[in-house]
Amino acid sequence: MKQGIHPSNWQNDCVVTCSCGNTFVTGGTKKAMQVDICNACHPFFTGEMRFVDRQGRVDKFQKKMQLAAAAAAAAASKAKKTIKTKAEAKSYKQILVEQQGELKAKKEAEAVAEN
Repeated sequence: MKQGIHPSNWQNDCVVTCSCGNTFVTGGTKKAMQVDICNACHPFFTGEMRFVDRQGRVDKFQKKMQLAAAAAAAAASKAKKTIKTKAEAKSYKQILVEQQGELKAKKEAEAVAEN
């Protein structure tokens, strides 16, 4: 083993306390440690489906996903509205062609009326 890389203040009686209330003794460089999750309350070991969240990260994520879904629905409805307006809107060229057709029809009707 390499010399001088291991901590000199190693203690074999470090007490680890979980937020669920479980405590156990292990080795460490501190006398006591506080942890958020342990094998007694971790979903992988317990088989329960639950969220372990102390800082509100899960709630924040779920809120963000709800806002994103609402924004996507609003964008989809807006896209449907724009498709309808684009179908109704005519280009400048189409308007000119229609007006020229109307003028030709009007001139032909006047020519027929004169004869």
